[in-house]
Amino acid sequence: MPHTPPRHLAEGPRVGIRHFTHADAAEFTARARQSKDLHHPWLFPPDSAHAYEAYASRLIEDRTKAGFLVCEKAADGPAEDTSGDASRDGSDGASRDGSIAGFVNINNIVEGGFLSGALGYGAFAHAAGRGLMREGLGLVVRYAFGPMRLHRLEINVQPGNAASIALARACGFHLEGFSPRMLYIDGAWRDHQRWAITAETVTSG
Repeated sequence: MPHTPPRHLAEGPRVGIRHFTHADAAEFTARARQSKDLHHPWLFPPDSAHAYEAYASRLIEDRTKAGFLVCEKAADGPAEDTSGDASRDGSDGASRDGSIAGFVNINNIVEGGFLSGALGYGAFAHAAGRGLMREGLGLVVRYAFGPMRLHRLEINVQPGNAASIALARACGFHLEGFSPRMLYIDGAWRDHQRWAITAETVTSG
């Protein structure tokens, strides 16, 4: 049966955001397999059904996490086939209504006096360079500071990841500091820059 995704939590001109579901496994993992060259060596989203099940379950069930899929909105033409590993990206003008362009996860959500969370995100290859993730990340930030009532979000980025740093800067995050050997990624402890934004920055800007 075709997967009917839930309604968007928030929408912009070209994308909407919604939570992960278990039914997104086939499309998400196909996108991840298509995007390995884009993602390496920065991130490693699940590319098999088994890995996706564990990944999505954590985002759905763990109160210290919140996962958001950035999905394209309707356009003219037939829907794109995302059932396999085909690299077709719809650049001929076909609709990608509902197609998963990327994801934004809020991890390590702390309540009480902190009201903060740490963001991780990634675009899929067919959506890279089109501005969709900038719009999607902006929607997640506003949702986090609105319905989720968080006060501060941070993004930890490896210094060599120029695309991720550019996205953070474009969405209003400010460089706060440098954390040596912060996270174990791809076989080694990696240095990270720490970018952050607060609710006051968004509401006052």
